[in-house]
Amino acid sequence: MLSKFDVVEMLAAVEKYRVTYLPIVPPILLALTKTDIARKYDLSSLHTVICGGAPISKESAQEFVSRFPSVSLLQGYGLTESTGLGASTDNEEESRHYGSVGMLAPNTEAKIVDLDSGTPLPPNKNGELWLCGPIVMKGYFNNPEATTSALDKDGWLRTGDLCYIDDKGYFFVVDRLKELIKYKAYQVAPAELEALLLSHPEIADAAVIPFQDKEVGQVPMAYIVRKPGSTLSETNVTDFVAQQAAPYKKVRRVAFVREIPKTTSGKILRKDLIKLATSKL
Repeated sequence: MLSKFDVVEMLAAVEKYRVTYLPIVPPILLALTKTDIARKYDLSSLHTVICGGAPISKESAQEFVSRFPSVSLLQGYGLTESTGLGASTDNEEESRHYGSVGMLAPNTEAKIVDLDSGTPLPPNKNGELWLCGPIVMKGYFNNPEATTSALDKDGWLRTGDLCYIDDKGYFFVVDRLKELIKYKAYQVAPAELEALLLSHPEIADAAVIPFQDKEVGQVPMAYIVRKPGSTLSETNVTDFVAQQAAPYKKVRRVAFVREIPKTTSGKILRKDLIKLATSKL
């Protein structure tokens, strides 16, 4: 057990103890693919890496597999309220559906629900994922109000995650609903923009937050970690996104930092970045 997450300690432990199975979150996967640090360690014992906790793009998954061709990359999705289960890529064939968190867990029902009307949506449409089945909790302990907000009368769990299901039954997580950026009448998923930014060859890490704007409500703001030797400018970043994203998804503000603040498990601390952005107004 490591006292806190440190990528160097983790890689050293894999080498020393010949670790075969490694559960990680997306920022750790990016550290392994976006830097050369992994090349300093013998990771030949690894045969399976499972990634969860936040969305990763198809491109990021493919980049990982390209760098570690002998390692099977699996993705999964779940919540504490669903006993840690929901969907997963349980086998090698499913794992090649990069960007997806896999197919529905056994004995579980799911539906994608329209955010406004609450009606079920067809395949390939973004909406909130609802789950139902024996894996779903009965409720929160001694908190009936929270239970009512999370579960409907038929036992469907509102996950709070923006997702879609493709024609083959694979689940794709877009982002957390509470983290969506509200630009005019549009909703922008930070994870989608982060995946796009991370495809830039001079960007080592990135995080996107909502920045308050009197005219449009919120605009996407990007915090960028440049790769060593890069002279990437704010204009370079905004132009890169503008060329590949819809107009309402454009990054309107950019700040460069040495590192993106994250939890000990590697998740982005967006609240810290929002505080940092507002403190400089």
